[in-house]
Amino acid sequence: MKTAFRRDGHHGWHDERVAAAAEEDQVRVLVLGGSHFVGRAVVAEARRRGDEVTTLNRGLSATGDSDGPTIRVDRRDVTALQAALADREWDAVVDTWSDEPAVVAASARVLADRAQHYGYVSSRSVHRWPLAPGADETAPVVDGDPDSEDGSDYAAAKRGGELAVLRHFAGRALLPRPGIILGPYEDVGRLPWWLGRMSTGGRVLAPGPPELPLQYVDARDLAGWMLDAARRRLTGAFNTVSHRGHATMRQLLVACNQVTGNRAELVWRSAEAVQAAGIAPWTELPIWVPAGTELEGLHAGDVSAAHAEGLRCRPVEETVADTWHWLQTEGVPPGRPGRPPLGVDAEAERRALAQPD
Repeated sequence: MKTAFRRDGHHGWHDERVAAAAEEDQVRVLVLGGSHFVGRAVVAEARRRGDEVTTLNRGLSATGDSDGPTIRVDRRDVTALQAALADREWDAVVDTWSDEPAVVAASARVLADRAQHYGYVSSRSVHRWPLAPGADETAPVVDGDPDSEDGSDYAAAKRGGELAVLRHFAGRALLPRPGIILGPYEDVGRLPWWLGRMSTGGRVLAPGPPELPLQYVDARDLAGWMLDAARRRLTGAFNTVSHRGHATMRQLLVACNQVTGNRAELVWRSAEAVQAAGIAPWTELPIWVPAGTELEGLHAGDVSAAHAEGLRCRPVEETVADTWHWLQTEGVPPGRPGRPPLGVDAEAERRALAQPD
């Protein structure tokens, strides 16, 4: 489906997307999960378009859209999964699994004769580290085992998941590889941390340079692109984030400060000064990665293929404002199990701010 997009505001964006989708036949979508972050964004976008959406999960989470049919089953139990699916069929499957690849393999095998298209949300992490600036989808990838029951290595698990889907949906698989994903429902905690820090106010350590180009995707834009791709039966692997410099570090932090009431004073420090203070990029200062380090490629991938296939990214101000509204409505979600908390310690921030740049 060739969808036209306007960049003149939130309502124009969605109105045009929904109108274009309405011209197509209703799509039957099965979302494996659907209660958190990208899965939740997919469910919301599909229902906004008028698609027939079924979610499949254990029903342990209170988040997500409870409207519409839901299959309650633990997908790790293959026998129960087969019984729960019965003889139902779907046009498209969306899977966001990030743990052991064997679960993806089992789901793809069971669904191979029940669905036409399988979209598996992978990650740019499947590429060998460090990511080279300018790398596209052909860059070398890590080894992965589709039958592995070990999900402890995120990169290997995602690559194993890709191989599992390709095994059972050869020629029918879409493998989006996002990098940083932001937006409402984010349970990783990157943008929520910055918003929380700005809302506290005072002098805030702003890692420079201010014009550092960022590369990320709003979960809702990823969701919309995947649903468009399912309609068109688009297949293959795609780096699915914005163009480099879609926003800068300054634009991101200024937007965070504005939506939280302009309580903060942004104090910019050079990358050298931040690192000399012993503050780590990416984890202690989420999203920020200084140039000239092995992290640089996280904000410098070649995304021309996905954008040629219709990926469009909304303004950073919209992503920030909608994320803040969600946090105000639902509160900060619990962090993902096994992941350390993000954000710089208050004392470390004070020490860095006390040092001359």
